[in-house]
Amino acid sequence: MKNKFTFKPVLFSSLKDYTFKTFTADLGAGITVGIVALPLAMAFAIASGVSPQIGIATAIIAAFLISLFGGSKVQIGGPTGAFVVIIYGVIANYGYQNLLICTMIAGVILFLMGLMHMGGVIKYIPRPVTIGFTNGIAILIFSTQIKDFFGLEIEKVPVDFFPKIISIFENFASINLSTTLLALMSLGIIIFMPAKFKKIIPASIVALIAGTFIAFVFELNVETIGSKFGGIPDSLPAFAFPKISLDTIQPLIAPSLTIAILAAIESLLSAVVADGMTDDKHNSDQELMGQGIANMVVPFFGGIPVTGAIARTATNVKNGAKTPVSGIIHSITLLVILLVAAPLAKYIPLCTLAAVLFVVSFNMVDWAEFKMMPKMPRSDSIVFMTTFVLTIIFDLTIAVEVGMILAAMLFIKRVSDSTDISRSTSEFANIQNNIDMEDIPEKVLVFRVFGVLMFGAVDKLENVLSQIDVAPKVVILRMRSVMAMDATALNVLMRLQSKIKNRGAVLIITAAHDQPLKMMKKSGFINTLGEDNMCEDIYQALERSRQILAEEKSCSQY
Repeated sequence: MKNKFTFKPVLFSSLKDYTFKTFTADLGAGITVGIVALPLAMAFAIASGVSPQIGIATAIIAAFLISLFGGSKVQIGGPTGAFVVIIYGVIANYGYQNLLICTMIAGVILFLMGLMHMGGVIKYIPRPVTIGFTNGIAILIFSTQIKDFFGLEIEKVPVDFFPKIISIFENFASINLSTTLLALMSLGIIIFMPAKFKKIIPASIVALIAGTFIAFVFELNVETIGSKFGGIPDSLPAFAFPKISLDTIQPLIAPSLTIAILAAIESLLSAVVADGMTDDKHNSDQELMGQGIANMVVPFFGGIPVTGAIARTATNVKNGAKTPVSGIIHSITLLVILLVAAPLAKYIPLCTLAAVLFVVSFNMVDWAEFKMMPKMPRSDSIVFMTTFVLTIIFDLTIAVEVGMILAAMLFIKRVSDSTDISRSTSEFANIQNNIDMEDIPEKVLVFRVFGVLMFGAVDKLENVLSQIDVAPKVVILRMRSVMAMDATALNVLMRLQSKIKNRGAVLIITAAHDQPLKMMKKSGFINTLGEDNMCEDIYQALERSRQILAEEKSCSQY
């Protein structure tokens, strides 16, 4: 039963027939994706306004919990670029401690979404909305890294996009040549490194090692993790309860919802991508519960919000991952690197991490979507561009809200435009169920309704009477092509029946489908209309109309 509580992590079912061969595949994939995740975890943390240690610790804990309790066999979770702008904004507006509370609340919301079987609801968010805010976030991430890429001397970078860009232009004269050259070299390695070598070791790791080596050997005047953060401790942050008070929770509900919704969208999109690559099917409800648990736990270690990471998940699959064990190995790999190589991390230049994020943001942009825009329906293009621009100018919450409302309005208009109500005249003779116009008695009018009858199309239903140029005795409304109807359309139908009755005529409805029929029964409309005037098909309706005409003729003779 759908409403029954189910908690079945995919890991447990995956271990039933687990073999050494499967473990070997998971081991290779897990180690590879762990190495790939290292620079990303640090870069996303720094871009979000927290220390790189927090990024690595978040990736370790979240990846382990998502693989342990999630609903996808190959999903890799952790900090992602999608959260960078949101985290930075929450810290700027509410403080770091309140970010931890937001993350915990978001985790609870995610878990409850999975518990209430809302995993399938995310698919109702239109693609133009998701692509719009994803591209917007990519531009924002790019903008956050310009300062570190060029080594600009800006004391405090503004949070909002346009003030940030203005500040960058005003301070561009402070560009650091050594930083810029090192950043360009790192960017070049990531972009131009031959594909055959990328299969052996990720390009971002090569850039990280090369950039760190050159900065250290030549003692370049560049900002490093050590100079900004004092290095990275070789252990996980200590377990601690975030300071929570009822007074602070209320204003944090809105940003918590934003984090939860984005985490749900990103994780399920990533899981869908993984399904396509593995020909598998994830459990969306369980995945939301796994994401919820991870987001509830990481704040106790000072962690930031997490979700499914599409790029790391794809890397996991491409390297042969078979089960969630690969995600756990990825987590262990990161932990080992933290314990062994943490002292060396202080030499990593921030400009090299900025170069990594430049590539991440570039890859996040769906360039094909921009090329397809002239070929897309105008309504989809409007939703896409509106969400994209609002994400950049304001924030993700406003962008998604406006995008969803606009998409809904345009969808209603599109559905309404497709609804058609036409009168059967001689030119329709051959398409109206092969009914000859001669079969339609005099003073009987037949109207065909096509599409969905909802509030956006009720004016067409109300215009039925305006098409009547004679004084009919019977009006037949053919509804065999109406699959759905809403309360507004039903109300108009009631008024139409009343007006027709006041003109001394009878309304007959034919071939109503289940949903419209149930509405008409439940509202009592059929009782008002009369059971005899609800017909199964047009032939029965014509026969009923002849009966009505005969009764009226008989009455008029007396």
